[in-house]
Amino acid sequence: MDWLPAGFFATALLYASVGFGGGSTYNALLALAGFDYRLLPLVALTCNVVVVTGGTIRFARAGAVPWRGALLLSLVAAPLAFLGGLTPLREATFLFILGLSLVAAGLALVLPRAGEGAEPPARLARYMAVVAAPLGYLAGLVGIGGGIFLAPVLHLARWDAARRIAATTSVFILINSLAGIAGQLAKNGPERFAEALSGALPLLVAVVLGGQLGSLLALRLLPERVIRWLTAALTIWAGSRLLLG
Repeated sequence: MDWLPAGFFATALLYASVGFGGGSTYNALLALAGFDYRLLPLVALTCNVVVVTGGTIRFARAGAVPWRGALLLSLVAAPLAFLGGLTPLREATFLFILGLSLVAAGLALVLPRAGEGAEPPARLARYMAVVAAPLGYLAGLVGIGGGIFLAPVLHLARWDAARRIAATTSVFILINSLAGIAGQLAKNGPERFAEALSGALPLLVAVVLGGQLGSLLALRLLPERVIRWLTAALTIWAGSRLLLG
């Protein structure tokens, strides 16, 4: 337990550096620490909201958010994220899906990305709303924002320039995390939310600090590719630990 705040700080720093919230790895760290699996999504999604809210505000102030596309993808996925949060899962099933999701997410992080000077969106980009729907359901199911899956798909489809994709991903994670929390509350009741967060204040403080430092400083200290590889390694390690028991 004593190592959890440090783990959450490092996760928030790395994930915020590449435009994500870190919900998938928060879940894994909590599972490895022996937390009640029914409470994991509530803590992880709340930490997600804390981390990506700052990033979303910064992107919006910089005029980097393509609001029409970002809201389309997010609002298509959000109802599915709510349904995912409502879906009951046994512990073994939850941990298996979470572990598999983490490994897939880690691999997705190292896929090639379009540069800032990308050409206009390719034909495949028009189908991104269809792709966003199942990602929203998966996000709600295991308590993540889903952006870690969405971003590589948007890059592969050349949906937009890299900075605008990062801004879109931030909005997507924020909206889907809120929808996932709503689904979890509808399933478990508000008393579960209070129980989940009662001992999570040190973790929330850790992700606030890590998220701010990651978004402001990390990219100045290390190349983005190095940070993405470190984040991928952390994600795959956590997922593998869950899958292997």
